[in-house]
Amino acid sequence: MNAPHIDHIGIIVADLEAAIERLGPLFGGAPVVKELMHAGLRVAEFHAANITVELLQYSGANDTFARRVMGGQLGLNHLSARVEDVQRSIAELRAAGLEPMEGFPRQGAHGRVAFFKPDALTGLLFEICEPDADAARAKDE
Repeated sequence: MNAPHIDHIGIIVADLEAAIERLGPLFGGAPVVKELMHAGLRVAEFHAANITVELLQYSGANDTFARRVMGGQLGLNHLSARVEDVQRSIAELRAAGLEPMEGFPRQGAHGRVAFFKPDALTGLLFEICEPDADAARAKDE
């Protein structure tokens, strides 16, 4: 995997609307809000010049898989690197000793994603994201 771009950071919140209201001025206004019914998540994306800040709220329905992957603790949850080919990157990271979680890759909020088991030394929950074509073009503009 070449030097990746950080695609986004994920922050788990208890109340998406309250978090949007509180953090909107910090992150630059109105976010893009998505309902990911298949994952049991509501997501608000704030697009800054150099990174996306993703606020995530569990919906309470169909969120078992998401909770298993990301856990239940509120606050900073994961760091995601943008990759060109999620399958190739999984193979490269696996060869380097990182193990993808079961059930990945799969479709995420804005592309194909894979989460890796938390790093034993740092506790980092790491994700790679191959953005959908529209999302990748928007980030490059």
